[in-house]
Amino acid sequence: MTSAGSIYIVGGHVRQNLFRKLEEWQSCDRARIVQLGPEENRSHVCVEYSSSPELCSDNQPAILFKAASICDKTLYACTSTEVLVYKLPGFEQVRRISLPCFNDLHHVCPTSRGTLAVAVTGLDMVVEITSTGELVREWSVLGEEPWAHFSRTTDYRKVQTTKPHRSHPNHIFEWNGELWVTRFEQRDAICLTSPGRIDIAVERPHDGLLFGGSLYFTTVDGHIVIADPDSRAVTRIYDLNKMHSQPRQILGWCRGLLPVDERYIWVGFTRVRPTKFKENLAWIRNKANRHKSSHIGLYDLKEQRSVREIAVEPHGIGVVFSLFHAS
Repeated sequence: MTSAGSIYIVGGHVRQNLFRKLEEWQSCDRARIVQLGPEENRSHVCVEYSSSPELCSDNQPAILFKAASICDKTLYACTSTEVLVYKLPGFEQVRRISLPCFNDLHHVCPTSRGTLAVAVTGLDMVVEITSTGELVREWSVLGEEPWAHFSRTTDYRKVQTTKPHRSHPNHIFEWNGELWVTRFEQRDAICLTSPGRIDIAVERPHDGLLFGGSLYFTTVDGHIVIADPDSRAVTRIYDLNKMHSQPRQILGWCRGLLPVDERYIWVGFTRVRPTKFKENLAWIRNKANRHKSSHIGLYDLKEQRSVREIAVEPHGIGVVFSLFHAS
């Protein structure tokens, strides 16, 4: 079996609270990037970060890294209200950008134009900014005027949540110079810069990752959907739930993809916790009530089987968002 070597796990450390249940927007108290060696199951913390009070809400804000990107030995990460840039392999922080429109950011990635594309999930928006934080362009992911439902004069970094979201854009990718984003509620990926849509009907998607000339999507209930970026047609669907010896279990929120090759792939899962938005958990209704802890899993797509699981909570990661090959 091919090994991926060490893995960067991007996410957050879960806040411990014995007195009341915490909502998703209060879940974590520290953003973390951990380097994990799967063979020896040992790790060390590469980055531990907390947002400044003036850049987040005042009522137990969730401090964690959402989906990140790596390009040219640089890691681009985001908290709910900031974009942070680190040089690899030493994780030297070289930039921090925070704008009043930043609310519940879910992904940041560099573009071929030298700019950054940011999923502003709280405002159902994607924005393009320069490396110094100047706004270049804004898109509503619902095809509307970007500020039709929000105010340009509000500092949304101080707004704890804008849920329920009408779209909830999650993950940005670029193909042939065009920007795309996955949309959670619409179960698809759409092109922001020209007409185009990929239907991901099986469930609500999160990641959209280009690998080996194909697009790999995760869905929150544990499917990997593979599509042809040229034809925009889904070519394969893998149900990870069926690759386990005990299929009637809740693997967790499926987020984070790391292909080793076209056969083996690491996938991240975050323990399912209570939420006031019950419709987001509709996909667990027909499963047994066995919740797995947060973990990463290695899957053999050719033989359609689970190869290995590694619990990540002992390594200080309670919420998983991104996985990368370590430098």
